[in-house]
Amino acid sequence: MPVRTPFRDLPLPQQAGMMAGEEHFRTFVGNRIFRDNHGLVHEGAAAEYIRSWCGVRSRRDLATDPRAAERFETLRTEYDAWRGRIPRP
Repeated sequence: MPVRTPFRDLPLPQQAGMMAGEEHFRTFVGNRIFRDNHGLVHEGAAAEYIRSWCGVRSRRDLATDPRAAERFETLRTEYDAWRGRIPRP
């Protein structure tokens, strides 16, 4: 059985790609965009939100741009708090 890499140990571009595909994250993004609780968006819109939030053209830039990586970490923390995985920052 192959060893599974913990999510937080994956490269940031891979984390961003996985998050954009998660239904919960797409709802989180929709809630932020539409300011209500009915805002599920499609995967492409969630990916664009990540790129916009982080100020990059491509999620690959998260691996090389320290400021973008920091913004992604903030977004991931806010999402984790929204999901109830961690206390609100």
